[in-house]
Amino acid sequence: MESSSGRGAVEIAGRKESAVSHDINVLALVKGEERYVFLFDDASRAETLRVLGRYASNPELSFSWYDAAVLSQKIRQESTPPGPRRRFEVPQASDRKPEGS
Repeated sequence: MESSSGRGAVEIAGRKESAVSHDINVLALVKGEERYVFLFDDASRAETLRVLGRYASNPELSFSWYDAAVLSQKIRQESTPPGPRRRFEVPQASDRKPEGS
């Protein structure tokens, strides 16, 4: 299973324009020969959770209730704001070069 989000930019006539105005989440499940790939934004998380339930209840699919539970948990984890993603280093006085060098 994988989850990620991304942004893209397209250059049009010498200027960059955002190809995606918001993050798109990608959730994928590989089961043998089958591939289940879900693309959703933050506003459609609830609908994506409902789709997982519909897939799990469909006897024609190999998608199980266990699969739905695992992917649902991943979706819910992604919606919880993580801690700081970047650490900033504050320069120390000892890091400065002496004047005149």
